[in-house]
Amino acid sequence: MTLRIFNSLSKQTEDFTPIEPNHVRMYVCGMTIYDYCHVGHARFMMAFDVAYRWLKTLGYRVTYVRNITDIDDKIIKRALERNIPIRQLTDEMTKIMHEDVAALGISPPDHEPRATQYVPQMLDMIGKLERKGLAYRAPNGDVNYSVRKFEGYGKLSGKSLDQLRAGERVAVLDGKEDPLDFVLWKSAKESEPDDAKWDSAYGKGRPGWHIECSAMSCAILGETFDIHGGGLDLQFPHHENEIAQSEGATGKPFVKYWLHNGFLNVDNEKMSKSLGNFFTIRDVLKRYDGETMRFFMLRTHYRSPFNFSDANLDDARAALRRLYTALDAVDVKDAAVDWQQPQAAKFREAMNDDFNTPVAVSVLFDLAGEVNRTRSVEVASLLKGLAATLGILQQSPRAFLQGGSGGADEARIAQLIADRAAAKAAKDFARADQIRKDLLAEGIELKDSAQGTTWVKA
Repeated sequence: MTLRIFNSLSKQTEDFTPIEPNHVRMYVCGMTIYDYCHVGHARFMMAFDVAYRWLKTLGYRVTYVRNITDIDDKIIKRALERNIPIRQLTDEMTKIMHEDVAALGISPPDHEPRATQYVPQMLDMIGKLERKGLAYRAPNGDVNYSVRKFEGYGKLSGKSLDQLRAGERVAVLDGKEDPLDFVLWKSAKESEPDDAKWDSAYGKGRPGWHIECSAMSCAILGETFDIHGGGLDLQFPHHENEIAQSEGATGKPFVKYWLHNGFLNVDNEKMSKSLGNFFTIRDVLKRYDGETMRFFMLRTHYRSPFNFSDANLDDARAALRRLYTALDAVDVKDAAVDWQQPQAAKFREAMNDDFNTPVAVSVLFDLAGEVNRTRSVEVASLLKGLAATLGILQQSPRAFLQGGSGGADEARIAQLIADRAAAKAAKDFARADQIRKDLLAEGIELKDSAQGTTWVKA
């Protein structure tokens, strides 16, 4: 079955055919690095990590670019508040981001360009737009894009210029010929630090946000590439503006397939600091392991609204433990996948249907049920192999189920298991039962079998 993906540009699910046979070029709008990553960031990075992994599973060579925005009003403000250079702030936050996404098993992109590394390419693109009459210099020193001069504006968001104008709430800033116009180059302000300023033909300043992604993606992937992704909140105006800039400058189609992940809510409300329901990835990782958080996100289709809550996380943790419990019952050495096997074929069909992870995960539970009934090493191997394409179930089952309790804890639990066995041998069943109850009260569940007694976190 051919991979089919929903293209936000055509508003239809289409067969996926890369521009260059067997090579997929994919760009995803990344982080603006001034603070800790929150769960919304985790959601979009997970969505495209799944796509990246599945494209490689299908045998494609993938060039995956996810940028870092390291110059921006919020970054400048935070650096000034902390009285540190911008680069010190962005290096610190980039390191933290890498730690957080690694904890979630999110693969690093093949390229991670920083906006500040591509200012010459941005200026070159702005120059092309100006020569074509699509950009103009404003009296305040900014360079703006003239939206009404680009014929295709609105084709991604589906909004006409008249609709956009009717809904315009932002006052016309000095120098803008039209409220829809957006800034390509921001003239430097006296109050801004020197490390937020670049020399240019337009005077000292810095790039606007939209031009950054156009310049970086075209520089690395070419003027036309296969997939551009990001959150649904970026569809307008950011991605719409990227199209206007890129196609305005090159005269070529910018992107073949646009992918957008759905909004994130917390307890069915939009996440916001003002509502007090704002969570960083680090907040969540204090209470839940990274694989549980990853599995939690896999259970919702990437285009669907995603509801974040403790109850849903608890449910995800319990469900993931069921999968690991099935694998713990057998000794799996080889995680091979025979795609002709009916359940593997069903899994592939789901993933080829616009990366339908909820259906793919349901296949994993079907296989786990079969492992529990049959103790089949072959089925367990298939379960682990399919799960690998989603980035889960690759830990030692026992280590996951025991929750990494640490050497001293494990030694104490082992001693209590031995004490319990001795009590049972001496027919002191009250003592044996008390040891079990005491451990259960600590969150340790004992499991007896013909091979002996083991334990897991309850």
